[in-house]
Order: sequence, then C-alpha cells, then structure tokens
Amino acid sequence: METDQSQPPLNVGILALPETTPLSVYGLYEIFAAVGTVWGALTGERHETRQIRPAIVARTLGQFQSSIGTPIAPHRTLDEPGPLDILIVTDIRLPFDETAPPRWVEELAWTRRLVDDGVQVCSVCTGAIFLAEAGLLDGSDAASHWSAAPLFRDRYPEVRFRPERVLCNSGREGRLITTGGASSWEDLALHIIARYCGREEAARMAKLFVLGDRSDGQLPYAVMARPRDHSDAVIAECQVWLADNYTVSNPVTRLVERSGLAERTFKRRFKQATGYAPVAYVQALRMEEAKQMLESGDQSPEEIAASVGYEDPTFFRRLFKRHAGVTPSRYRQRYRFDPGLH
Repeated sequence: METDQSQPPLNVGILALPETTPLSVYGLYEIFAAVGTVWGALTGERHETRQIRPAIVARTLGQFQSSIGTPIAPHRTLDEPGPLDILIVTDIRLPFDETAPPRWVEELAWTRRLVDDGVQVCSVCTGAIFLAEAGLLDGSDAASHWSAAPLFRDRYPEVRFRPERVLCNSGREGRLITTGGASSWEDLALHIIARYCGREEAARMAKLFVLGDRSDGQLPYAVMARPRDHSDAVIAECQVWLADNYTVSNPVTRLVERSGLAERTFKRRFKQATGYAPVAYVQALRMEEAKQMLESGDQSPEEIAASVGYEDPTFFRRLFKRHAGVTPSRYRQRYRFDPGLH
C-alpha cells in the first residue's frame, strides 16, 4: 500500500567517519533523494509517496578525504544534525589500526544517545563494527562483511556474528539493523523505502536504479516508455478511453470504431502520435497492470491473466516473459518487498 504523501519527509542521516568509503554514502543519498520524485518525471505515472530527506553527517562540516581518497562533503554536524528519524552508518575500510575506534569517541556517544532517543540506527557492511564498538550489538545477531568474522570473534565476542545474513534485525525491537556485504546498502535502501514509503515505491526504485539480481538482464526492470506528447485530439481521446478499457476483448477494433477513421489511417496516426502501434500499446498497458498486481497482490498468474484481458494463461505467460524478460512467478519473487524484518 502506498504511503500518504502528506506525511512529513523521512529524515535520514548518513554518518561519515574518517574510515568511511564513499560508495554507500553517495549511493544511499542518491536513491533516497529520488524517492517520490524521479519516477513520475521519467514515466509520467502519477503517484503519491512519502519523500525522504537524506543528509550526510560528520563531526565537522569541512570536506575530507575518504579512506580511498574520494572527497566526502558533509551537510550537517553532530552538534546540529537537524531532525533525524534514521541514522545509517556506512561501511568503513578494513583493516584499520588499533587507534581507529578511539577516534570515534564523539560519534559513538552521539549514536548511543540517538538510540536512547528512539532513532532507528542501521549499518552497512563493516559499519556494524562501529555499532559493536558502541556496545549496541552485545547479545544480538549482527551482519557485516564476511571478512570481519575474526574481528568480531576477537574484539566483540558478545555479538552473535551472522555472516550469512544480508539484512539482520539486531535488536531494540527492530530499531537496530545491520547488513552484510559492501553492496548491501542497496538492500537496506529498499527495505527502508518499503517500510516507510510503501512497497510500490521500493519496486519503482529497484527498477529505476536496476537493483537486485541482474542475471536476467535489464528487461525485468524496464517499464512502458512514456508515450510521446502530441496534438492529435482523436488519438488522445482514444488513449483516455483505453486507459480504463484495455482489458476488453478486441480493444484495437473498438478503438478504430471510436475514432471514426479508416483502420489503416487510425493505425498510422496512432503510431505517429504515441510512438506505439495500437496492439503494442494495449499489450504494454496490460503488462504494466500485470506487474503491479504481481508486486502488490496475491492473485495467481492465471487470475492476473484474466484480469488484464487474456483468456489463455499460457499466451499471457509467453507475452509477459517477452516484455519482462522473466516469468510472472520470477517477477513476483523480485519485487515483493517485505518491510518487516525477522
């Protein structure tokens, strides 16, 4: 279910430490900033979604070199972080020397206060080391990069290290979340978006940024291209009618009748105006509706086929795979985001 756009923006702080690597910092920032804005601009699809307001937070505002040399420019400081609903500690470069954790004294104390105040705190990959150093993970499960196992074993023996997990509920009634692997920022971002902005928006962002298993290529992420803007009033009226009636039988024949044009003339004008042949336009509308139903509902592929206008489920499956690159069942597995975490 979509969240109400009238809700205040979700304020997400992204903590940058001297040992921070920049990939997840800027990746998280970009995907969160896109929530509720970019999808509509690209596709023309109107929807209302709670937005996210990200900010990079550090001890000072001065730009500094990340652990790999790329500069990081914080927006806010620990003293003036602005409102925060979620704090994310991104990954840090390993190995670090024994003097690294003592350099985090201010950040550790500040983060502990946030947790006590009810702010949700998450970590990406080796960012879990920071939370362990803060004592926030003692007695709890925690995910991190698999290579951090010896460090957790020797330095943080009270933490139950879970290298097999990608997203891990690390206590405080789900307010502490740790993730494993450098690319797990993607999973964390989609989890947060699904939980606070709706599963539908998480699916949109996964498609927009091509996140997840890419072994099937890009088609599972693609959506119907935005039709051209045009001034053909007859075709525009047909598009309006079709938006509500694409499930009827023989829709192209009915469009021709509604237009009052000869069939060849209608097809030529429709393609010229929209960029689609009429039958391709109908199929694209039906496939997009089928995707929405697979993402958010529990209907079987057979039921969905009938709902979008196909009496033959086998034909629907073949057509769906041609458009989406995967079967309806495989597509559902990709985009059924569960905002809960166990």
